[in-house]
Amino acid sequence: MTPMNKTRVRHITYLVMAVFFAMVVYLCAYASVYNRKLFDNDYNIRPAMLLQENVRGSIYSADGQTLACSTVSADGGDERTYPYGRLFSHIVGFSILGKSGIEDLEDYDLVRSGVALSSKAKLSEEETKYPGNNVTTTLDTRLQQAASDALGNARGAVVVTDPKSGRILAMVSKPDFDPNTIGTDWETYLQDDTSGILLNRATQGLYPPGSTFKIVDVMEYLSEHEKEENHGMDSYHFSCSGVFEYDGETIHCFHHQSHGEVDFRQSFALSCNSSFANIGTTLNKRAYTSFLKKLLFDEELPYALPSTKSHVKLGANATSEELIQLSIGQGETGITPLHLNMITASIANEGRLMRPYVVEKVETADGKRIRAGAPKLVGRVLQEDDAQIMTDLMREVVLTGTATALRTDAYAAAGKTGSAEYDPDDPTKSHAWFTGFAPADDPQICITIIIEGAGSGGGVAVPAAKTIFDTYFTQVAE
Repeated sequence: MTPMNKTRVRHITYLVMAVFFAMVVYLCAYASVYNRKLFDNDYNIRPAMLLQENVRGSIYSADGQTLACSTVSADGGDERTYPYGRLFSHIVGFSILGKSGIEDLEDYDLVRSGVALSSKAKLSEEETKYPGNNVTTTLDTRLQQAASDALGNARGAVVVTDPKSGRILAMVSKPDFDPNTIGTDWETYLQDDTSGILLNRATQGLYPPGSTFKIVDVMEYLSEHEKEENHGMDSYHFSCSGVFEYDGETIHCFHHQSHGEVDFRQSFALSCNSSFANIGTTLNKRAYTSFLKKLLFDEELPYALPSTKSHVKLGANATSEELIQLSIGQGETGITPLHLNMITASIANEGRLMRPYVVEKVETADGKRIRAGAPKLVGRVLQEDDAQIMTDLMREVVLTGTATALRTDAYAAAGKTGSAEYDPDDPTKSHAWFTGFAPADDPQICITIIIEGAGSGGGVAVPAAKTIFDTYFTQVAE
C-alpha cells in the first residue's frame, strides 16, 4: 500500500470514528432529554420490568389523604386502589389500559424505587418488593368534595386554583367514573358515544364562554384606552332596548331583557349583551387579535396533562358578525374551563398569568425529595392598575349585578357570570358559567364552574360556586 493510500485509509477511519462518536453522544443526549417520553413508549417493556421488583408508589392529596395506593397480590402483581372512588377520577386517573391523569403523568417516578440501598438489601433478603416513589399533589380533598357536591348529578366541570401560584386545588368533571372498576367497565365506556364519561371536561371540554368572555373584552378595551382619563369608562353610555343591530346583524340581551340607560360599569355588572356588542364594534381588530394570542387562544396551554386549545375567530378581515359574536362569547368562540380559570386568576394576580400545576412534590418511600413543583410565570397579560379596575368591575357584579347570590359578609368575592347558548336551533338553551375569586383585596382562591344546559349563570352556577367558596373559608383557609 502506498503512503497516499495509507493516509486516505487513516482519514476515512478517523471520519468513521468521529461519526460513530457523534452518534453515541447524540443518542445519549436524546435519551437524557427525552427519557420520560421514551419510557412511556408503548414498545418499552422497562415499566413492566420495574413493577416486577417495585410496588407502584402512592398518590397523596395536599392535606395528606391517600388518593391512590398499591398492595401486592398473591400472584406477586400490584392491586391498585383508589380510596375516594369517583371523586378524583379524572384528575388522578387510572394506571391500566393506557393510563390517564396523574397516574400517567407521574408513571416514570411511581414505578421506580429510590429508597436507600441498605433498605433494598434488607427487602431483598425478605423477598419483598421495593416501595415505589410517592407523589403528593396540590389537590385538597375538602375542596374536591365541595366541587363535586356543587355539580351534583349535572354534567359540567369545576376548576379551583390558587391564583398567585397556579396550584390546582380541585378539579372535577362530570359524569365521572370509578377507577377501582375501570378494567371491568372499560368496554362499556368505549361503547358509550354520548356521555363522554372518560373526557376531563375541565381541561378538554370546549364550550362557548358566553358573557364570561366580556372579561376579555374589557381587558382589551382598557389597553386600547390606556391614555384616556379613567380609561374612557366615564364617558361611555349606552341605551339598551334589549336588541342591538349593527351592519345587518342583530344581538339580543339574555331573554330579551331591556337594561335601559347603562354606563360602562353597569354594562358589565348587568352583563348587557347589547352594550358589549356595541363595545365590540369599537375595538381594534388587529390589536385584539394580538391580545387574544397573548392570552393563549389557539395556543397550547402550559399544562402538563392533556388539554384542548381554546379557539376564537378574529382577524383584520373579520366580519361584523364575527366581531359582535366574539364580544359576547358566542359564534365560533370556544374555551376550556381551565383556560378561563387561568385568565381569571391573572386578574386576581395583578395581571400575571401563571402556569397551572398539580404535582407538589415527588419523594422516595423513605422521604427523600426527588422533585418539587413550583410556581412559574407565563407572562404579564395586564398592567397592575388595569387588573385592579377589572377586580373592581367584577366585585360590582357580586354587589349589584348578576352574581348577588355571592354577596356575604364572610368574604368579598369578585366574579363574572355567563349564560352561553349552544344550540343554534334553540336559543333558550344555555350553559351556566361562573368564574371569580376571593377575597377581592387579597385573592386566595379562584373558581371556574360550568354546568351544562343549566340555564342562567347567575341563577345556577353562582350558588354552586358559593358552596366551594364557603368550604374554603370555613374549612381550608387559615
